[in-house]
Amino acid sequence: MAQTPRRSDGTRAAILTAARERFAADGYERATIRAIAADAGIDASLVMRYYGSKDKLFAAAAEFDLRLPDAAGLPRDRAGAALVGHFLRRWEEDETLQALLRAAVTNDSAAQRMRDIFGTQLGPALAAIVDEPAEVPTRAGMIAAQMLGLALCRYVLCLPSVASLGHDDVIAWLGPTVQRYLFERV
Repeated sequence: MAQTPRRSDGTRAAILTAARERFAADGYERATIRAIAADAGIDASLVMRYYGSKDKLFAAAAEFDLRLPDAAGLPRDRAGAALVGHFLRRWEEDETLQALLRAAVTNDSAAQRMRDIFGTQLGPALAAIVDEPAEVPTRAGMIAAQMLGLALCRYVLCLPSVASLGHDDVIAWLGPTVQRYLFERV
C-alpha cells in the first residue's frame, strides 16, 4: 500500500522552491525569511520550524549537482572543451548555482557550500583521467577557479565582453586552458 505524502513534505517542498527562487532573484543578503514564506504561501514561523535559520535554509536550498559527465568517457583531446561546455549549460539551466555564487561572495556559509560542491564533485570526477593522483586537488582547483571566474564575470557582473560571447567562443577561449589544467605537466 502506497504511503500518502505528509502535509509537512509539501510544505518543505514549497519552502525550498520559494527559497531557491528568492535567493536567485535577490541574493542571500536581501532575501528574507518573511519574503520566502510569503512566496510559499505560509507563515514565516513554519520556515523557522523546518529549517531553523536563514543559513540552514540556504544550505538546503543550495543543494546542487554539477552533473559532471563521466570524465573517462570524454575524448582526451577534447576533455577541456567538453568540461567548459558542460559548465556553461549547468550555469544557464539552473539559477541555484548563480544564486550560490552571488551569496558566496559575501556569506561564509554560502562560500563553504560552494567549496563543498566543487570539492566533493569536481575532484572525484577528474580522478578518472588525471595521470598523477596527487595532482587531482590542484588541477580541480584550477579548473574550478576558471569556471567560477567565468560565471562571476558572465552571469553576476555581466561584463559585456564576456556576457556577450556565444558558447562556442567561450569554449574556444577557455577549452585550451582547462585542457592544460587537466593534462599538462607544470
